[in-house]
Amino acid sequence: MPEDAAYYGKNGEPRKYDASFKGPIQNRGCTDIVCCILFIIAILGYIAVGILAWSQGDPRKVIYPTDSRGQFCGQAGTPLENKRMLFYFNIMKCASPMVLLEFQCPTTQMCVETCPEKFMTLIKAYSNSKDFEYYKKFCKEGVTNTMSVPEILRQGLCPAMLTPSKPFTRRCFPALGQIGGKITVGNVTQFDDGSGTMKDAKDLLDGVKNATVAIEARQVVMKIFEDYTQSWYWILLGLVIAMLTSLLFIILLRFLAGIMVWIIIALVIVVIGYGIFHCVMEYIALKGEPGSNVTLQDLGFQTDLTIYLQIRQTWLAFVIILAIVELVIILLLIFLRKRILIAIALIKEASRAIGHVMSSLFYPLFTFVLLAMVIAYWAVTAVFLSTSNEPIYKIFNDTVCEHSRKTCEPANYTTSPEKAECPASECLFAFYGGETIYHKYLIGLQFYNVFLFFWCANFVTALGQMTLAGAFASYYWAFVKPDDMPAFPVFSSLGRSLRYHTGSLAFGSLILSIIQIIRVLLEYLDHKLKDAHNKCTRFLMCCLKCCFWCLEKCIKFLNRNAYIMVAIYGKNFCSSARDAFFLLMRNMIRVAVLDKVTDFLLFLGKLLVVGLVGVFAFFFFSGRVKAFEDTAPHLNYYWVPILTVVIGSYLIAHGFFSVYAMCVDTLFLCFCEDLERNDGSAERPYMMSESLRKVLNKKNKTPVAD
Repeated sequence: MPEDAAYYGKNGEPRKYDASFKGPIQNRGCTDIVCCILFIIAILGYIAVGILAWSQGDPRKVIYPTDSRGQFCGQAGTPLENKRMLFYFNIMKCASPMVLLEFQCPTTQMCVETCPEKFMTLIKAYSNSKDFEYYKKFCKEGVTNTMSVPEILRQGLCPAMLTPSKPFTRRCFPALGQIGGKITVGNVTQFDDGSGTMKDAKDLLDGVKNATVAIEARQVVMKIFEDYTQSWYWILLGLVIAMLTSLLFIILLRFLAGIMVWIIIALVIVVIGYGIFHCVMEYIALKGEPGSNVTLQDLGFQTDLTIYLQIRQTWLAFVIILAIVELVIILLLIFLRKRILIAIALIKEASRAIGHVMSSLFYPLFTFVLLAMVIAYWAVTAVFLSTSNEPIYKIFNDTVCEHSRKTCEPANYTTSPEKAECPASECLFAFYGGETIYHKYLIGLQFYNVFLFFWCANFVTALGQMTLAGAFASYYWAFVKPDDMPAFPVFSSLGRSLRYHTGSLAFGSLILSIIQIIRVLLEYLDHKLKDAHNKCTRFLMCCLKCCFWCLEKCIKFLNRNAYIMVAIYGKNFCSSARDAFFLLMRNMIRVAVLDKVTDFLLFLGKLLVVGLVGVFAFFFFSGRVKAFEDTAPHLNYYWVPILTVVIGSYLIAHGFFSVYAMCVDTLFLCFCEDLERNDGSAERPYMMSESLRKVLNKKNKTPVAD
């Protein structure tokens, strides 16, 4: 007894027997009211930020290209509705290094219906009325046949030349090619620049490269988008299969928990084993193939990711990774083989609880809808905030001009002193910016948007955890199951959580959000200062990121158990977190053995669902099975739908199995308190089920007859 007293003294006092306790407390009061008020004020502020962003922002700046006047090309309901393409008067000016700094070419840009399809200079087009009419499609308004060529060029009304171009991201770029190792444009290696001087086609190359800084990445993005348009319905079918598979596993666990756990273990080992076998076969098949022995280091980064699958080293890396995963799983199963039976009993108990609270399986859909609303609000607000700047115009000039790069007003620039001093200069759209008070606080508003996104997302997740915890706790503490349970346990628990414990939910999610925003700031600082890092600062940054990552995991674990205690006893967040922490400390061995082993088995279940659906998606989209060759869509990258299906399957499986995990965690804490409250006597019987008592070697004593 002295030893027990010392032990409990360090880890809090065990909860004493209470004859009136029948499960989650019904008579409770509001908790953490100050934090609830703070959360409501923050939400109202978030709504105000959204309204401000929507009134000031303009997402057309992201959707449509912008010409030199700051007008949007192709916008419906405007004179430029049919002019969807952006045309550069002189693409070679984009070769200037200033383009990379200002992200704007110092040349006139205008909206056109189609890109030019042939070579033509203004001088040659002027001599032919038909050609000149075609040429005027790429000129500003006000050009007439009575104007001379020097006058048109002096006023900057037309480009000096046209080159064959192709549209890319709704912008006209020269149709560059390569013949015999030489750069060509429109199948010729030289062209007239409009002044009678012949230029090499390769002179256009730097301008095109600078005008399309991310052209390679955008091409990949466009191909990926095209793949999604070709395969979206098959992706949805794969996600439906994942949902049905997850639901099937949940139902089977309800009736065949023990058998299903062993089937899950065996199938996971088999699926990973097949992955190793397949990778070995691919590795062997590439032996002797030309170029297959190139190392990944020599290959470097390639936008076409299928190239990596033609390298033997890639498949060897897959074999090593899968073999390590297989070995780790087998060793863990061997080491924990005696504990798996206890974990199976806990899963069986969770299965019975879910069987009596079937509506809990559909609660993740409610959480998903709320999270989708939070994400959508954050994304829309972020877009409107980032597009709430005003168009800025700057002076661009080919010759030396002291006013070059200064801001200007296009409406009255032709009569301005700057134009008089620099006759060849132009006032062109440069970028979106601004110096108003609103724009000065724009970064702060974006930061507030991100922080409230974390807070609201964590609040929604916490609400789901507390709701499920209250429903499953009502099952555990019901002496006669399910007669002593509420008629609608999930709905009752949700009502209690929102009515009494919004403040506690806001408190716990606020702590977690602060840690997450600190992690975001550390990543931002690391990205901004990566060129200024030395070994010491890099090590310090890694330590900080690692510490806050561990702290976030600890806070998530503590919050989860605190919400369970709040759902049961109705105390505030700090008191519940303290009680949960000490309860876990008093049962540390059981936490490591029962709770974590069960989490591991549920993780294997998710892994199996993802593996089965992923293997099916691989064979379907890759065309490896002849039966699917005519059915599967023709894709640029078949890994795009495969990866989407795999990630989506994991999220779906996680949604279903998270209910199980929450049920197990709730029953585990209730079980620990049951052992402290009760002793199995007739006056204080254990509330756990008979099967769980048998596995844990606990018995309820029957009263002795007189």
